Amino acid sequence: MWEQIAANRRKSFVLVFVMALLLAALGWFGGEYFMGKGGGPTGVVIALVVWFFMTLTAWFQGDNVMLTVSGARKVEKKDLPILFNVVEEMTLAAGLPKMPAVYVIDDPAPNAFATGRRPETASVAVTSGLLKRLSRDELQGVIAHEMAHVRNRDIQLMLFAGVLAGAIVILAEIGLRGMWFGGGRSRSRRDSGQDGSGIIAIVAIVLMILAPILAQLIYLAVSRKREYLADASAAAFTRYPEGLASALEKISRAPDKLSRATSATAPMYIINPLKRSKKMAANATSTHPPIDERIRILRAMGSGSFAAYDRSYMKIKGAKKGVIPGSALTEDPIGPAAPVREKVSASQRENARQVDDFFYRQDGYHRIECPCGTVLKIPPDFHSQVAKCPRCGTVHKV
Repeated sequence: MWEQIAANRRKSFVLVFVMALLLAALGWFGGEYFMGKGGGPTGVVIALVVWFFMTLTAWFQGDNVMLTVSGARKVEKKDLPILFNVVEEMTLAAGLPKMPAVYVIDDPAPNAFATGRRPETASVAVTSGLLKRLSRDELQGVIAHEMAHVRNRDIQLMLFAGVLAGAIVILAEIGLRGMWFGGGRSRSRRDSGQDGSGIIAIVAIVLMILAPILAQLIYLAVSRKREYLADASAAAFTRYPEGLASALEKISRAPDKLSRATSATAPMYIINPLKRSKKMAANATSTHPPIDERIRILRAMGSGSFAAYDRSYMKIKGAKKGVIPGSALTEDPIGPAAPVREKVSASQRENARQVDDFFYRQDGYHRIECPCGTVLKIPPDFHSQVAKCPRCGTVHKV
């Protein structure tokens, strides 16, 4: 997969350059508008300073920003052993140098994403809804998909896209608010059109209105192949395409909407959390391929290999050319995984219990195990010194 990794690196540089040009244009026209004739260069300098610091932020703290915005909480193996075991298995299957840090988002909507600067510092986050809804095989497929993003360096590309798109939105918002409250040169000079100020004002306003839209469309520079490739890699890592296909089906049919997802973080998720309908998912401007198409490709594979995925992709899409790089068609995944086929969701129920217990502890709840088998979860604002078991009536000291 070295071809795709190299392509993603090139896209990262192009993305940063395009964002810098857009910021510079905003800075120049904003400088001419707010500071008068000759203020363009100063505006460019200000914009490039913003771009420089946002780039540094993206490189050194971008993954932390994404995790914080998403409300993700870091967990240890003792908190969610089933999740940790799956992440460990898929780390080996993907041949990653280090296991990613594991985070959980307290949200009933099932979804997941990976982020980080490079594989050695990557993180994977899943929602509590995902852990409660999916079987172990399905969870393995989702984690394998995210491990593929880490291995293919997609996480670096999307990290820059999310943080730098936010920089453009912020700069445009500041400019529009400044115009709204009467900033810039005197109204008489703007209205009279001296020194082309009228044209500059129009261009500045248009740029500041369109900049947030352009910031969203910048994701179109990121090929949808990254999702197809991640699906293909997940099927190869697990040797069980149905696991991911079933997981995608459950996630897409879930009625819950991810509460803390934003337009900046949405492209990182395995399924776009902001678009639920099939019609919108098939939109040409979507950051993800149509979900039902991804499911059909996976279920038509027959075996978990890159070659099988490529044949299935061409069959379902009616394309003459596949999506897998030539170097990967002869490549066997590193570290074959041996998934456990589960018909009954015993581990799913255990996972749900572990998730609930983790967030109860995080929120300061006190756990009391009654001899009758009932577990009392005492909230931190509970004022009584005793608590009565609702099942057997035993009184416990708090």
